[in-house]
Amino acid sequence: MAKPNLNLDAERRIQTVCLMILTAIGVGVSLYLLAPVLIPFVLAVFLVYCLTPIIDVQMRYLRIGRTAALATTVLLGSVVVFLLWLVIWASVSEMSQHTGEYEQELTRLLDDVAARLPLEKLGIERDKLSSAIRISRESAQRVAGSLIGSIMTVFSNGMLVLIFMLFMLAGKHKPPRPGSILEQLETQIKSYLVTKVLVSGATGVLVFIALKLIGVRFALAFGVLTFLLNFIPNIGSVVATLLPLPVVVLNPALGLASKILAIAIPGAIQFVVGNFIEPRMLGKSLNLHPVAVLVGLIFFGMIWGIIGMFLATPIVALTKIVLERIDLTKPVGRILASGET
Repeated sequence: MAKPNLNLDAERRIQTVCLMILTAIGVGVSLYLLAPVLIPFVLAVFLVYCLTPIIDVQMRYLRIGRTAALATTVLLGSVVVFLLWLVIWASVSEMSQHTGEYEQELTRLLDDVAARLPLEKLGIERDKLSSAIRISRESAQRVAGSLIGSIMTVFSNGMLVLIFMLFMLAGKHKPPRPGSILEQLETQIKSYLVTKVLVSGATGVLVFIALKLIGVRFALAFGVLTFLLNFIPNIGSVVATLLPLPVVVLNPALGLASKILAIAIPGAIQFVVGNFIEPRMLGKSLNLHPVAVLVGLIFFGMIWGIIGMFLATPIVALTKIVLERIDLTKPVGRILASGET
């Protein structure tokens, strides 16, 4: 009698796995198709978590009413977002004005390097080398343009984000019940986002000061981009370190020592913050396996682009908490947390 029961249990497990796979595919397609609405909505959710502590501080210590605290917080957030948009827009406009200058310097630098290297002895044709370098340069320009374009798109949709955020803040009066899943979600995500904002902000300020003292152009823009890119785990810090490289290398006013320092110092700042300071401050607030974070980056990067990579880690953390609360999906939640069932 035990054998039919085992077969029935195995069949139910297979059906459950198949349904979960189909559900995951359906959710992925829905997220992709509804991206124009979901991206501003999710951004608004995370902004609410970031701004809620500011409202609480005003109400608790300054004895300000909720409506006044809400108004001042939204005003402050709007000013900060506008200033970030203004800095990036001004820097992009200034960079476009110097495009011809940078191209001339790049051509001169490549000709100088090609003249010094024994390309013929190495079996390398100079025309093919120039073509390969040109293709690489165009690819790098497209990647940088896509990154800046995605960030500017978010800022341009700021009104929709602001509307969502206002309704969420206005409708939130009571904290969630202690011990509930909403309380756990809010506590962990609020802790992660506030800590991440502080750490990323400090990193951006340090990078800006270092580049400014060295004499690198667009130091403020690179500091802002460092702040934003640090929300992308692992990959963001590397991109933020390499982003000033073309401007540094193609600036004839900088000496060799300054060019080396312009890359080495931001890299050292990112290394110290990413490997020592940030892990101590965050601790195990999200308790996510590194592979789960990487898969989340790839998945949300595919369906939502660069913005999806910004939002991937907190979304995966929320998903893990929900899965751990459901008996049927507890093993999946444990895999996301520790990689073990």
